[in-house]
Amino acid sequence: MLEVSDLGCVRGERTLFGGLEFTLEPGTLLRVAGRNGSGKTSLLRILCGLALPARGEVRWRGEPIRALREEFHRQLVYIGHAPAVKDDLTARENLEIACALGGAPVDGGTAASALDRVGLREHAGLPARFLSQGQRRRVSLARLAAAGDSRLWILDEPFTALDTIAIGVVQEMIAGHLDAGGAVIFTSHQEVAVATVSVFTIELGG
Repeated sequence: MLEVSDLGCVRGERTLFGGLEFTLEPGTLLRVAGRNGSGKTSLLRILCGLALPARGEVRWRGEPIRALREEFHRQLVYIGHAPAVKDDLTARENLEIACALGGAPVDGGTAASALDRVGLREHAGLPARFLSQGQRRRVSLARLAAAGDSRLWILDEPFTALDTIAIGVVQEMIAGHLDAGGAVIFTSHQEVAVATVSVFTIELGG
């Protein structure tokens, strides 16, 4: 599904990584590990097409992602390390806008069901300013429950600020996505068990 060839990333005068190569098959979970500043978030942004590599190429089903643009992004769900929710909007409005911007708009029923899945049924109509950090994170992660036909999930520290129950819910959504033939790339400072056959780790700076 995703191919990375001779990928390199430079920030300022510092090389974060170089010569990175891997192929991501359907049903595969890839964890990107490394100390702070090793380039984990930079790598994810390059894989999403949000940043350009210093060298190398990222291909989706054999084609460079820079040539596919909207076609690639319709197959992608990217959730960054920050919750990225608007304080003045409700949890449901934030989710609906995030899905629309991602190219996969949802109706009110789908949004409500997704928020219920992550434990926010009672908070769907509450402005985000009144939510805790963990609840704001759940609003972002509700996109996974409303992801539809997306094939690639790229998640930057998805388990940050979550309690044990919420971590379990996210693990279940990831496992279901993999079982359906999707692929997941994520970063995490903690070891998280996800029930899947194919698990790989890239250690940046290791």
